[in-house]
Amino acid sequence: MKNTIIIFDDDAEILQICAIILESKGFRVVTANNCDDVAQKIIEAGAHVILMDNSIPQSGGIAATRIIKETESTKHIPVIFFSANFNVEILSQQAGAEYHLAKPFDIAQLETLVLDALKRNVVPQ
Repeated sequence: MKNTIIIFDDDAEILQICAIILESKGFRVVTANNCDDVAQKIIEAGAHVILMDNSIPQSGGIAATRIIKETESTKHIPVIFFSANFNVEILSQQAGAEYHLAKPFDIAQLETLVLDALKRNVVPQ
């Protein structure tokens, strides 16, 4: 079974680029252009890692990540918070994400973060 990465971003080009990169590395990729019912989308996707944009409709990346981390069935899934904001590290901490990635990003850095996040994804007993 392939590891699944779900990407939340309202920029279609970013979704496409990330999907191409990650699929070429053997991952299954699910994309969403909004964070409505964010926990449900993650559960339905069977996600192992989440990439969350800061500026995404409806609630925004910080609120969506907080929902993920407060939901029992999704709180163990690592979140890579990514943004073009200069303070992405601070925003990531405010959201409760385990990782941050500044846009534009280096492909190797994206791959490294995803692989590291997969090691952190431990399903609770």
